[in-house]
Amino acid sequence: QLALVESGGGSVQPGGSLRLSCAGPSGHTLNSYAIGWFRQAPGKEVEGISSINIYGTRTNYADSVKGRFTISRDDAKGTADLQMNSLQPEDTAVYYCAGRHPSFLGSLRPEWYDSWGQGTQVTVSS
Repeated sequence: QLALVESGGGSVQPGGSLRLSCAGPSGHTLNSYAIGWFRQAPGKEVEGISSINIYGTRTNYADSVKGRFTISRDDAKGTADLQMNSLQPEDTAVYYCAGRHPSFLGSLRPEWYDSWGQGTQVTVSS
């Protein structure tokens, strides 16, 4: 298990974009980890929004973000990113990345993963 680190959260107006990044602790890459992104809004359950396998060849998206969010890997940096476009107020939440090693496939189920980040806040408001 690793303590993953998310970065890139912040505040943005509706229609704006943010890019989140997920990294391992110093000295660890995520190249052999399947990665998932999750979010939790106040008073709501954790929602799985995207996942990617270790080769970056299989991705999954929740219907709520499909067509707006894009997950990717940067194996040179050993990170996994989530590009979020056309953000709306309902996207406001704490966003978490999660990893599973060794695993070829990703999942939108939080119980699939054994490594988690501390979360980063994304706020969308005018």
